[in-house]
Amino acid sequence: MVHVVITGGSSGIGRAVARVYLERDAHVTLIGRSLQRLEAAKDLLTVETGRSADDIGIVSLDVSDDDAVQGAITAVEARSGPCDILVTSAGMVAPAPFEAQSGAEFRRHIDTNLHGTVHVISAVYAGMKARRRGQIMVVSSGAGLIGLHGYTAYCASKSALVGFVEALRLESRPHGIAVSICFPPDTDTPQLAEELKLRPPEAVAMMGTAGLWSAEAVARRIVRGLDRGHQEIFFTPSLYLLARFGGLAKPWIYRWFQRGLPR
Repeated sequence: MVHVVITGGSSGIGRAVARVYLERDAHVTLIGRSLQRLEAAKDLLTVETGRSADDIGIVSLDVSDDDAVQGAITAVEARSGPCDILVTSAGMVAPAPFEAQSGAEFRRHIDTNLHGTVHVISAVYAGMKARRRGQIMVVSSGAGLIGLHGYTAYCASKSALVGFVEALRLESRPHGIAVSICFPPDTDTPQLAEELKLRPPEAVAMMGTAGLWSAEAVARRIVRGLDRGHQEIFFTPSLYLLARFGGLAKPWIYRWFQRGLPR
């Protein structure tokens, strides 16, 4: 049975990815901070998919804690088998002007979004390398492709994942490990609902109205991308163009945006 490990698995994109794989008869392990939310997600998924509760493992931890992650993954793999597919969906975002954001808050973005991703991948990587097989999907963001007003910490953490994945992919490919990254747009999740309360109007003006994706639609695209061995998933034409031609386009985008700001 395929074993899929998903961080940020208690809600949103992570839980939706879990549902897709449970419907494929995989064993799924959900990792999240809140044990209560993980238990609720497990109960919901058993009802939605008809799978046994034994097919869904849950682990409560903070992915920024490297020692906790290493210990938990060792225990999970001993109990449920090696991780075949890893989806790193855990993340946080709290928009704020740079000068209003404490150093601790900035580090929390980096520790969760970047270091948390690195910790979990590190925990499964040696085993995948020894078996010469494995798939890793890193969930970044459209904000990883362009700077946004009020998102200095978030953009820093999500864009750093791009360089990390590109370098890791070069190392992992000879060992049979596929490393991919995706860039979801605004997705209808509890996290987005909280983020929108803090999103500055300048960011709204720059991001426009690209439309809201459902977590289920994003999850299906992620799983399809993994099935097809896609290294990158962009979801919208604008994100694809930004990734491919951002070096040319971003100076013009920034210039257009800044012209509309009060002086």
